[in-house]
Order: sequence, then structure tokens, then C-alpha cells
Amino acid sequence: MDLWGKTVLVTGANRGLGRAFVNALLEGGAAKVYAGARDVRALDITRAVPVELDITDPVSVSRAAIQCPDIDLLINNAGYLKYGALLADDSISSLRQHFEINTIGTLRMARAFAPVLAKRGGGAMINILSVLSWLNIEESGPYSSSKAGQWSLTNGLRNELRAQKTFVMGVHPGYIDTDMAAGVQAPKTSPDTVVELTLKALRENREEVIIDDAGRWVKSTLSEANAGYLSPA
Repeated sequence: MDLWGKTVLVTGANRGLGRAFVNALLEGGAAKVYAGARDVRALDITRAVPVELDITDPVSVSRAAIQCPDIDLLINNAGYLKYGALLADDSISSLRQHFEINTIGTLRMARAFAPVLAKRGGGAMINILSVLSWLNIEESGPYSSSKAGQWSLTNGLRNELRAQKTFVMGVHPGYIDTDMAAGVQAPKTSPDTVVELTLKALRENREEVIIDDAGRWVKSTLSEANAGYLSPA
């Protein structure tokens, strides 16, 4: 997909990866970029069109679909991460919250904007997933579970939206150098690099994007007996 002259909606656009997407799209020739955020006062990108959007609220999502009737590309970037194990005291409430935002929120956006994309000839949808779609570690059990669900959801949406010629891409970054991963002591990729590789893959019509070596290694282990399990060092 050539982004020149296209109209794009980015969710979670007020910081980190979402903000990097908005800036790159505006600089790369997009005609219009809608910047979705729960609090539009947090948006400081003057060339973007602010959209008040809470992906967990059906009314908010429906209102956004009315406000953004001309998009060619939807980037489902908004997400949630709270560190914790699956057997922690708050794990059930944490799991519900992760699924509500990361998985159901993505589906809610897809359902609302699929008709919009269809009217534009199909367009495209990018879902920001994670290398933890394929790996569950103790520090992020609920998050990893929700991202695995979001990955499966992305595969299903790709199948269902193919008939209306909507291209669906899944992006699997490792740790990104944003506030979300601020406490992680591990190699991180800059948001700008993630955006650059994602938009390059979109131009090349690649359905899956793996950002770093860690992601490539994890994906390569999925056929093994203990796929998704990280053994202690």
C-alpha cells in the first residue's frame, strides 16, 4: 500500500509508538492523520486531527467511526501492559483488563471500521501485537495471554476481511523504548525504527512483521514441543 495521499487513524496516538506513527505518516505524505486518544488534551501534534477515543467504550468507538469516515488505513496501536504473574492475587482482574483493551478493543475497532475501509476500496489494518504473542513469561502472564489472543484475532480478521479486499497486518515488536517498557532492563528498539519497518512492510504487502532478532528467534521455536515456554537460565 502506498501511503501518499491516504487518510489514516492511529489509536493510542498521544505518546510512544502511536505518536511516532503519526509523525512519520505526516512526514511521509499522508493527506490526513487522525490521532486517537482518550484525552485529546495530551495530543501535541498540531498537523494531526484529534479524535477522542476509548477503545473499551462502544459509544466512543462508534462516535469515532462517524468522525473518521474517510480512512484508508487503521492502525490499532492502543494497548495495555501491567506486569504480573498468572498466579498473582490480582491475576483474574488483570487478565480481564488486558483482554478488554488489547484483544476486545482491537475487535471493537475492526468491527466499527471494516465498513469504512470497504467503502474506500478495502484499505488496510495494522494491529500492533508483540513478540509476547508467542511467548509467555512470568512477569507478564496476563499481557502475553491477551497478545496471543490478539494474534489469533488478527489472523481471523485477515481471513474474514479478505473478501472486501482489506489487507490485515500483524506487527510483533520486542521491547520498545517507550514509557511502557521503561522499567525493563533488556535491549530495546526505538519507536521510529518500529514505525519505519512497519510502513516498509506495508508498502511491500507483507502480512507479518517481526522487528528484531529476539522476535525471529521466538517465532522459529513455535514448532518445538515447549513453544511459548521460556526455561530458567
